[in-house]
Amino acid sequence: MTAALSVDRLEVVFDRFRALKGVSLEVESGESFGLVGESGSGKSTLLRAIAGLAPAASGTIAVNGKQLGARRDKAFYREVQMVFQDPYGSLHPRQTVDRLLQEPLAIHGFADGEKRIQRALDEVGLGTGFRFRYSHQLSGGQRQRVAIARALILEPSILLLDEPTSALDASVQAEVLNLLEEIRRRRKLTFLMVSHDLAIITHMCERLMVMQNGEAVEHLTAGDLVERRVTKDYTRNLLRASEGFVRTA
Repeated sequence: MTAALSVDRLEVVFDRFRALKGVSLEVESGESFGLVGESGSGKSTLLRAIAGLAPAASGTIAVNGKQLGARRDKAFYREVQMVFQDPYGSLHPRQTVDRLLQEPLAIHGFADGEKRIQRALDEVGLGTGFRFRYSHQLSGGQRQRVAIARALILEPSILLLDEPTSALDASVQAEVLNLLEEIRRRRKLTFLMVSHDLAIITHMCERLMVMQNGEAVEHLTAGDLVERRVTKDYTRNLLRASEGFVRTA
């Protein structure tokens, strides 16, 4: 069976700094896969390289068996969408929610925009009453729901999630994570999720990769992490730094 997402020996270099050093991973269709590691370990760079926002110096990236070139085409963005960390920075402050959701539909030439907008807002728990609000009229959790709706509106099969709840209050974090998990199950989506929070990763993901200094340190299941079946000191230190984390499901 072809992996939904396959990365092979990926290198990303910024001004001679090797941000990613030969990273490889495979994410199966319908799987939720986590990336963990300290700040600067290369987690977000990996997501950005897949999305075409960071230049790959070498290595390959394939989506559903199709190898990607240096530039991403429209077909790629129908399959793969990204939800960014900061719901305050990722939404245009002068556009209404309606306009934010119309834009990707216009770019991709979808005729059934009205139906898609209503469905996307309903799916993220925001009724049509939110359509003509501006982002400054929304709470952080509501903004991130709009960002998720925007990512879903093209009906992609893969979501790249870059710390999607780290800018939110703890109570709102849980709501948004539960929403994402519900949407993944309903739509049979594939997730590649970055988080520094091991509790979130063990709750949301079946498998994960630990990263340090742009390299993969080890591959684990969520169960391995919970039972502390880890082989590297770096991972043990991450576990220690994340004391008190529990898997609730």
